[in-house]
Amino acid sequence: MPSLPLDELQVTLTDPLTGKLRKLPALHPSRVTARHFIVYSLPPESCSSALLEEFLERVDFIVKDLKWLLALPHDLFWCQVIYDESLQKCLDSFLSGAPRRYDRRIPFPPAVQNAHDELCRHVFLTFLRISTHKESKDHHITPSLFGEILYNNYLFDIPKLLDICILFGKGNSALLQKMIGNIFQQQPSYFQDLNDTVPTLLQVFSSIMKICGLQQEDGEEPLRLEEQKLTRPLDMPEQDLQDAVNYLCDTSSTVWAFLEMFPISSDTLQKHNFLSSLITFYELCCSELESAIIKRKFQDKSTQLDLWRRLCHSRRKLLEISHIIINNTCLQPILEHRAENIQPYVEEFLQILTNLLPERRFLCDYDELFPVADDIHLLQQVSPSLDETRTRYLLNGVQSAWTEARRPKLHSVPPAQTTPDRSIEGACANSEQNSSYPKEPECVGATAAPYFGGVELESLVSQVKDLLPDLGEGFILKCLEEYGHNPESVINHLLEENLSPQLQELDRSMPRQEQVNPCPLVTSRSNVFADDEFDVFSRDVVDTSRIWKGRRKEESTSQILSDKSVIVAQRERYHNYSMVSEEHIVDADYDDEYDDTYDGNQVGANDADSDDELISRRPFTIPRVLQSKVQEEEDDYIEQEENREETIRQPDHFVQDPAVLRERAEARRATFLARKGIRHDNSATVTGTARGQGQSRETVQERRKKEAYKGARANHNRRAMADRKRNKGMIPS
Repeated sequence: MPSLPLDELQVTLTDPLTGKLRKLPALHPSRVTARHFIVYSLPPESCSSALLEEFLERVDFIVKDLKWLLALPHDLFWCQVIYDESLQKCLDSFLSGAPRRYDRRIPFPPAVQNAHDELCRHVFLTFLRISTHKESKDHHITPSLFGEILYNNYLFDIPKLLDICILFGKGNSALLQKMIGNIFQQQPSYFQDLNDTVPTLLQVFSSIMKICGLQQEDGEEPLRLEEQKLTRPLDMPEQDLQDAVNYLCDTSSTVWAFLEMFPISSDTLQKHNFLSSLITFYELCCSELESAIIKRKFQDKSTQLDLWRRLCHSRRKLLEISHIIINNTCLQPILEHRAENIQPYVEEFLQILTNLLPERRFLCDYDELFPVADDIHLLQQVSPSLDETRTRYLLNGVQSAWTEARRPKLHSVPPAQTTPDRSIEGACANSEQNSSYPKEPECVGATAAPYFGGVELESLVSQVKDLLPDLGEGFILKCLEEYGHNPESVINHLLEENLSPQLQELDRSMPRQEQVNPCPLVTSRSNVFADDEFDVFSRDVVDTSRIWKGRRKEESTSQILSDKSVIVAQRERYHNYSMVSEEHIVDADYDDEYDDTYDGNQVGANDADSDDELISRRPFTIPRVLQSKVQEEEDDYIEQEENREETIRQPDHFVQDPAVLRERAEARRATFLARKGIRHDNSATVTGTARGQGQSRETVQERRKKEAYKGARANHNRRAMADRKRNKGMIPS
């Protein structure tokens, strides 16, 4: 017989005053053990032995209390969790005060670090047990009542879940996903709480933009011109800049961790246009903060390095948040066949990409981590009816964004790692054991350029020199060449003292070596006379006997006219055309017996010709060399038919009806094609139905084939015709 759930279970206890037995619900305040849980405090900022000893003692107390709590039976554990306020304060203090992985802190000694890791483990186990409504067949709670217990006693809320994800997501993703999914499943009211929390998250980004002077508060009246004092990140106090970057880093990392553990929440965020607000913030604010961190003069270089790492970390997390939202709201429903009609999801995905096109900086960074072409190719395989014109427009827009940003399109993340759970955690190069920063791939900014010369190269050098003015321009150029002309990468390696061995051996004050070019315009010129026998810039000796002005003194007019060397030199060329005979060349008696159809001069256009003569002139025809074999046979057949009709038909000087002429031509063409066994495909598959009624899958496929193979006919085979003309000797090789 299965046991009763905890919410229906009753226990028999002895009254300490009367000594009588009485029955009480298993969940009752009188069953709580009097035990005071102390709150968690932040780790010390210094390695003072006294402070570390105090911190160790506090951590030890909390660990012992949590071990005692986890060892309690099922009913006593829940009584303690529900009715002990000191326990809730202890857990809340740890969630709000525990250091995150991206926080800058002094490394702890091994003993302190091990004690803190042990505390993290027991806190996580406590929350994991609180989120489980069924521990065994004998110890369980009714699911509906379990959700009410969690919600009414504030054992979990959205801020707590966000902190739990950022603190325990690394290494515990499977347990954490199951834990949060169970909480939302047993208590759907948390979805409404999440919906109410999204405006608060959006307000965070608005606040940062307001601090940076990029946005005014709603309802605030515009200031007068003499009263306007816009505070940009470059001009704000250093502490305010640090607060803004830290605020951004904490918010972006927390939201990303929650979406990683609970991707279904993407739909709730997207109801508030979260993605659009995120992209606008990235485009406007991130570039301002990046410029301020690079150009400002900091008293402590470590502060500048910390802000730079936090900003790069935040930018990557914002891109990953956008990818998770797009992937779970548009792509996953299509791939998992959640809905029979996938067209709305395809349309939403294309609309999101269309809205991304004006945001050039965000689009380049997003495409670098998550290639847009891969997603579009995936949709083309799933949805054959995808509009190719629209997808081509989107891909061209992405490519133009890379071109305008002047950045080489190199994906820093392999395609196999572009899934949402590919976060790369590790230590930085020279502080692998002394820091807890995640090793984030470089988020290349819009300043990196594939063309490195002139003004662009000077701009890259000035970016590094503004931040590190003690370096010589020659040394900076060597660093830029080493790290792919990426100033952000150069600054990172210089601040971290992590240069390559060949750069460490160079003098950091090395000036630039100017390469003087005495004749820059001459060496760069290019014309038809370059490198000929009279080019004085490429030859030291020129035959002056072949240079004269006017007529040579020793030559007379008759000698010049009798010199036929130029005509004889052209004999071999014209012999290939079989148009000019040898005697014609020698005698200079050229007979104009060639087809002048394509002559540029309008021969006879201005003559006083009669109407009959103009009408009788030969109409325009396609040359034989440009006609296919079928066209040649067709023209011969049509010409024969026309000659036969002319012999039969009586002469008529009136203009015939054009409609009759078209019908006759069409009839002759149909007769010729019928004799050859050629027939047109009159299938209605390519034509399809009327516009606005949708097209079938066969129609879409036939149109795609027609578009793909249209180059095999019409006037698209120019290369083949050119080869045929060359083989006949019409073009000199």
